[in-house]
Amino acid sequence: MTERVILEPGMPAPSFTLPDQDGVERSLADYRGQKVVLFFYPEAMTPACTKEACEFQESSAPLEAAGYRVLGVSRDAVERLRRFADRDSLEYPLLSDPDTAVHRAYGAFGTKNSYGRIIEGVIRSTFVIDAEGKIEHALYNIKATGHVARVTKLLGV
Repeated sequence: MTERVILEPGMPAPSFTLPDQDGVERSLADYRGQKVVLFFYPEAMTPACTKEACEFQESSAPLEAAGYRVLGVSRDAVERLRRFADRDSLEYPLLSDPDTAVHRAYGAFGTKNSYGRIIEGVIRSTFVIDAEGKIEHALYNIKATGHVARVTKLLGV
């Protein structure tokens, strides 16, 4: 088992290029000059992940008005992300990272306690990345419910 990375404010955000729900390659570099809210969630179309994704959708207009772009990342295949986006009217990019390379670069995959069992899996996490590509906030082990309200409050949106 490899040591898990923990990102902290001021560190450079790991670069990535991943396909979105339409198969379009999206890179962090595409958003240079903009602020990004990057959230990692375990699985599309599950109850908690749906709640979190829908809350980000509901908050995407005020976040965008404040200069933030929302991006979601999961291990799901592009086709499943397309179904998720269609089913729940999600308009921001959902990125597919099936080999978890980007999850691991952000410390969003590793050993965790799941209902009393220690397993390897996705660690629900959110990162705020500034316009220069540096980590502004790194939030690990978050709860799906109420998390988006916490992020918007933290950002003053």
